[in-house]
Amino acid sequence: MTADLAEIAKERQIKYFLISYTDLFGVLRAKLAPAAAIADMQRDGAGFAGFATWLDMTPAHPDLFAKPDPASLIQLPWKPEVGWLASDLWMDGKEVADSPRAQLKRMIALADKKGQRMKSGVECEFFLTTPDGRSLADGADTQEKPCYDQQALMRRYDIITEICDSMLALGWKPYQNDHEDANGQFEMNWHYDDCLLTADRHVFFKYMAKTIAEKHGLRATFMPKPFINLTGSGCHAHVSVWDKSGKTNLFADAKGELGLSKLAYQFLGGIMHNAEALCSIFNPTVNSYKRINAPRTVSGATWAPNTITYSGNNRSHMVRIPDAGRFELRLADGATNPYLLQAGILAAGLDGIDNDRDPGERLDINMYTEGHKVKNGRKLPLNLLDAIRVTEKSESLRAYFGGSFVESYCSMKMTEWNSYTRHLTEWERQNSLDC
Repeated sequence: MTADLAEIAKERQIKYFLISYTDLFGVLRAKLAPAAAIADMQRDGAGFAGFATWLDMTPAHPDLFAKPDPASLIQLPWKPEVGWLASDLWMDGKEVADSPRAQLKRMIALADKKGQRMKSGVECEFFLTTPDGRSLADGADTQEKPCYDQQALMRRYDIITEICDSMLALGWKPYQNDHEDANGQFEMNWHYDDCLLTADRHVFFKYMAKTIAEKHGLRATFMPKPFINLTGSGCHAHVSVWDKSGKTNLFADAKGELGLSKLAYQFLGGIMHNAEALCSIFNPTVNSYKRINAPRTVSGATWAPNTITYSGNNRSHMVRIPDAGRFELRLADGATNPYLLQAGILAAGLDGIDNDRDPGERLDINMYTEGHKVKNGRKLPLNLLDAIRVTEKSESLRAYFGGSFVESYCSMKMTEWNSYTRHLTEWERQNSLDC
């Protein structure tokens, strides 16, 4: 039976609920409802105007209702009188099929019909900056190779441990926190789980990190490339598929190459086949392409792919297989919508399974120094416009996401691209005034 949020509010002394959803661009939207009204909200949903957020709707559309999922409830560790709820969107008595969480649930249902369930974990990288986002928060963080720098990590002990303590209190099983490859950049890891739970937690993690950073007078940004000379922020996803019970890893095969089963390689084949089309979803901003098509950074490597390749335990490729039973997709960045990230991975993987797609030859070279030797290597899109055009034409994504979603998403992304082209940059002035 569905949990009664009104009863839970009494038991846990929750005074208010944040009834939240993410729009197509991954922006977290919410209404704050008093506990006295949560029974009505649970039954009917909280009302929104869909056009007012990044959904492909007009002012003429009826009310949009966000119906909270009780299973997603998280009490804010820093303000336990508030409960956060992920929600599903409804309109005219029907679930909004093209909303991000609904798309992920749709892919989960398709996998369930095959007796499969995807588990995943994400590596969330972010920068701590000054409130205006223009400078690093730590002026002493200047090493050429700052990755794992203990001194810089401990200067941000109060923020990092407050976030980690919150994850511990929530039962997420966090297991490590580090200073990442860029100055001012950090990564925090928690245990993998079913992909819907991972997506809900990913959404909340971004909100939590930003909130706690603000509390300390700083800003946490998941922008893919906020500083052009420094490594960008990725969102690497670790992926495996299990049986319906969740007890048997269907990707694991002791006799398979690198410990992966035939199913795993079919799934990987789908990822490789659809990589270009997924770019506008996994790398959804103009800024994203300054990460995946970046020149060498101060530290010596971008740690981001620009070619569609896979390897063993080798971080210079788009996909690496670090050990048996799983692989790591290194394509997505910090701006990706958490639900569409998981939905995209699962859609591509199902396409690979359904069509017995071959991932091709594994490459064990250093792509950063020998990538030019790869013959017929497919390059990732150079910019958001190219990425949108590939997504729009993808038959595979239309088959799994539906044509309506693909058209809505690409249309809204084209609006964003056109907004970008209306801006004049200082680079253009410096290089074109004397033409």
